[in-house]
Amino acid sequence: MITFEDFAKLEIRIGKVVSVEKIVEANKLVKLIFDFGDEQRQIIAGIAEFFKDPSALIGKQMPVLMNLEPKNFKSYESQGMILAVDIDGRPVLLHPGEEVPAGSIVR
Repeated sequence: MITFEDFAKLEIRIGKVVSVEKIVEANKLVKLIFDFGDEQRQIIAGIAEFFKDPSALIGKQMPVLMNLEPKNFKSYESQGMILAVDIDGRPVLLHPGEEVPAGSIVR
């Protein structure tokens, strides 16, 4: 169990995918650029094998954990983490039920 104060430390915002590209050096990785209204961030995600056409993600909104320490994957820096549901090892991406402003805070 965590406290509400622990949960409140998480900064989760809705970002809109503006570009996606497969990372050639790694079969499972894609580089996503998200728009958060006041900034753009690069997120590296291990979802390539689950999307035949990752470019279909362009324009989609999804929640991103913003205040996660940056991490390098194959020399690419990931500046956050997308949130997804894990169904038997397959990610199901989360999306708001309606279009919201980029950068909206998830509470």
